[in-house]
Amino acid sequence: MKNKKLCLLASLAAATALVALSTQGALAQKKYDTGASDTEIKIGNVEAYSGPASAYGIIGKTEDAYFKMINDAGGISGRKINFISYDDGYSPPKTVEQVRKLIESDEVFLVFNALGTPTQTAVQKYQNTKKVPQLFVATGASKWNDAKDFPWTMGFQPSYRVEARIFAKYILKAKPDAKVAVFYQNDDFGKDYVAGLKEVFGDKTSSILIAEESYETTEPSIDSHIVKLKGTGADVLVNISTPKFAAQTIKKMAELEWKPMHLMTDVSISIGAVMKPAGLEASEGVLSAGYLKDASDPQWKDDEGMKKFMAFIDKYMPGSNISDTNLVYGYAAAQTMVQVLKQAGDDLTRENVMKQAAGLKDFSPDTLIPGIKINTSATDFAPIEQLKMMQFKGGKWDFFGDIISAETGG
Repeated sequence: MKNKKLCLLASLAAATALVALSTQGALAQKKYDTGASDTEIKIGNVEAYSGPASAYGIIGKTEDAYFKMINDAGGISGRKINFISYDDGYSPPKTVEQVRKLIESDEVFLVFNALGTPTQTAVQKYQNTKKVPQLFVATGASKWNDAKDFPWTMGFQPSYRVEARIFAKYILKAKPDAKVAVFYQNDDFGKDYVAGLKEVFGDKTSSILIAEESYETTEPSIDSHIVKLKGTGADVLVNISTPKFAAQTIKKMAELEWKPMHLMTDVSISIGAVMKPAGLEASEGVLSAGYLKDASDPQWKDDEGMKKFMAFIDKYMPGSNISDTNLVYGYAAAQTMVQVLKQAGDDLTRENVMKQAAGLKDFSPDTLIPGIKINTSATDFAPIEQLKMMQFKGGKWDFFGDIISAETGG
């Protein structure tokens, strides 16, 4: 009997020791960097809530609402997202100030989907030196896909250069004798497109590309540029401008009764922020390439992803203008961020979050066009590399042709 008791006590002691060890193991598996804990994940953001690119401000508001929805459902493994978003007015010096505040004062875990090519360029070296993820930058500049030199920076949407190549191939096929004028923002955003066009036009560039006209974001109106471009005799206009200036361009072209083939960057395809202000009739026929569903288009009403998006809008952003593409964009970016955090599990180190962001496989956010998937790797920091051509008809964007993958040369 005594031996049995001793055996039982020994067994209990062993079991207790095992439980203690397994508990220690579980605790040991939890890893945190600044901004992450058992209860919270601090995510920083800078957005153009004011200034020349303020049409994009709704992106930050959508992401804030999406994270609130996640928090209401219990957060990510019980951790609530604390989303801290500041206005930088699309001004690089202000961006530097606000990002420093997020990292050094607010002590965020990472900076997510911060907007703008010139603004994010101003903090890229700083964030990489600090080893704070500059994750899913809201700009399509090709520079964000540079895992070797900037391992802490990753873009989100398809690169401008990829879209420009697709535009150039479309022009060569649809209008072989085209006389092309390009109107672009005088920064890396605009210059990336010009470079992409020239890569495809190749040795024909000098005969095809007859005019290059740039503008500054500080200009109140770009009307004089459009008058000048019409005077070149171009029969194709590639319009690389942000929403405010894109709307001005469409409006002025209609006033001038200038009707070239008009291809416009996908950053300005918002019906609510661009096409309606410019005039739906004036916008008729404009071409672009897209990867996002249009929430105001009836073709998606029975789509499962769109149903989830609309339920989110109804509860968290009632009264929103669903024809504004920036809402579906912000939703897709936030959903992708949550996926990365889920994949990171209890290893909430900045290094692991970048590893997970570079390990997305066929991830399909609810608001991306069916067939377009997010894929990344340790050497490929470009999450979305597929597009579909589309044309603005009857107040909505109509897709046509096949999904074009940059990996296969478009």
